Amino acid sequence: MSEIFQHQIKVLFQHCDPAGIVFYPRYFEMVNQTVEEWHDAGLGHSFSQMHMESGYGVPTVSIGAEFSAPSHMGDLLTWSLSVLRLGRTSAHLRITAKCGDQLRMTATPVLVYVHMESGRPVPWSDGLRAEMQRYLSGDL
Repeated sequence: MSEIFQHQIKVLFQHCDPAGIVFYPRYFEMVNQTVEEWHDAGLGHSFSQMHMESGYGVPTVSIGAEFSAPSHMGDLLTWSLSVLRLGRTSAHLRITAKCGDQLRMTATPVLVYVHMESGRPVPWSDGLRAEMQRYLSGDL
């Protein structure tokens, strides 16, 4: 059984439009925050370590999204992340946001591991790949 990474984000005023609901581009910021938290807490390889010390990055090369229900200021969203497919240089993820049992958003980003200096894809390091495989669900 694969692991699922989870963390919570409270919907703040900064996330909302004048109607008090999350303005959809802010969800993409929360998706990126989830990826960054996963790298730090779930994989033990923080973005600052990866980008600043190691010289690598994981840009999003594509992303799909479905918005199931609105989120309101004050809601506490539980974000869950699993790896759908782990390629030689890429990772296909599924990230969901729920408030209680209600699904609010599903995102399917594809990340590519790149060398920051060249901007070219490179194979995942053995250590990072091993940690990511713990989250591999295989559900496409």
